[in-house]
Amino acid sequence: MSETKVNPIVDMRHVSVDFPVKGALPFIRKGCIQAVSDVSLTIHRGETFGIVGESGCGKSTLANAMIGMVKPTAGEVVFDGKNLYELSRDDFKATRRDMQMIFQDPFSSLNPRFNVYQIISEPMFIRGQDSEATMKARVIELLELVGLSKDDLYRYPSDFSGGQRQRLGIARAIILNPTFLVCDEPVSALDVSVHAQILNLLTDIQKKLKLTYVFISHNLAVVKSICDRMIVMYLGKIMEAGNVKTIFDNPLHPYTHALLSAVLDTDQTKQREQVILKGDIPSPIDPPKGCRFYQRCPKAMEGCKTIPAPEITVEEDHVVACHYVNGFPESVEKGEGYDTPLKQQADE
Repeated sequence: MSETKVNPIVDMRHVSVDFPVKGALPFIRKGCIQAVSDVSLTIHRGETFGIVGESGCGKSTLANAMIGMVKPTAGEVVFDGKNLYELSRDDFKATRRDMQMIFQDPFSSLNPRFNVYQIISEPMFIRGQDSEATMKARVIELLELVGLSKDDLYRYPSDFSGGQRQRLGIARAIILNPTFLVCDEPVSALDVSVHAQILNLLTDIQKKLKLTYVFISHNLAVVKSICDRMIVMYLGKIMEAGNVKTIFDNPLHPYTHALLSAVLDTDQTKQREQVILKGDIPSPIDPPKGCRFYQRCPKAMEGCKTIPAPEITVEEDHVVACHYVNGFPESVEKGEGYDTPLKQQADE
């Protein structure tokens, strides 16, 4: 077993993130939004780890919990062998420098009152360990790395296109030499014509700086092309996880089937059944007691309503949480008719 797998850079253990929701009066608590529920995963050094799912499934919240931007309600986040949320304030700040994020919207993530030099050098300025000359030389070096030039040093964000602004965001994210970078849908707000340029730039930077990426995206075609492993999330839970090639070649969870059926495949020899999901995602304030996908699942059974689906390893580096695939656990009381398909009931 390789060293990267023995000592993963990120190890999340039963992480949950809840956000309180207030009632009509300030002192009345209505409940909580269960953004992430009991998620465990590991990310190996040097890999690109994909997180996919519909809007509101908890992708960004999970990534924020990885890097200390959102404190989990329960569970542990171990980064580089350190329990992130048990560190002292000073140690936490020092560790956070190794974790950075590229934000989704390059237009709102850059301060319009700052010029390029101020935007990119700000992390070094806050750290307070470098001279003006050192910071300027470092900013020029990164501008050239991301495809811009030193002539852009004193220009403002309004002078740049969306793709160029995202290049500035990338330069700012890597200025402190992090080892772990979260890319939160870094091309979704950009014109299609510059998608490939930014993705190629991220790939080149990863190779040069030996970075580990977490790549959040709705675009499964992009995930397939750049990621090594991935998880598929739905309503705060992991539905399927594992090697990207394995999941794309052999998707097992009905939700994964539905997502992949929407991907445009250039290989015309492959015939893929189109799966159209009906209904809306349930409220994260009051999620289903059993499988969270059962209300929209074409393979759902009666027992899916009340029996949570545990994550089961079906083959090497391929985990699925689905009663239809894995069967119902022997240790739970299933009740009469638990294996009756809900679709059959509706037809009757």
